[in-house]
Amino acid sequence: MTDYLIYFNQQWVGDHSEEWFLSRVEPSVAVMQEMQEAGVYVFAGGLEEGAPVYAADATSGEVVISDGPFVETTEFLGGFCVIRVPDDETAKMWAGKVAVGCGWPQEVRRIGAMPD
Repeated sequence: MTDYLIYFNQQWVGDHSEEWFLSRVEPSVAVMQEMQEAGVYVFAGGLEEGAPVYAADATSGEVVISDGPFVETTEFLGGFCVIRVPDDETAKMWAGKVAVGCGWPQEVRRIGAMPD
């Protein structure tokens, strides 16, 4: 079994009414419950918009913690889930279900194995 990361950038969500966002709660939760029932769910969560972001940099030989993202970017991670499935096809299937449940695009990437 392999772990996969399914995620979206906040900018992919688009501008919608509060009513529209509330309409996405039930289908999104249903997908997470389906993942749990199928035994593929590892973890999921949305990131808080406006919450503090910290960067840790040790490239100088000393750890420096600073406010804000390390890389300047116009996009930022909005949420993610980790699943454990046998292959890419199954991971893509679940990413599609998450995209339908949320109502916005998702990406899926294989997580590399821990080194021996």
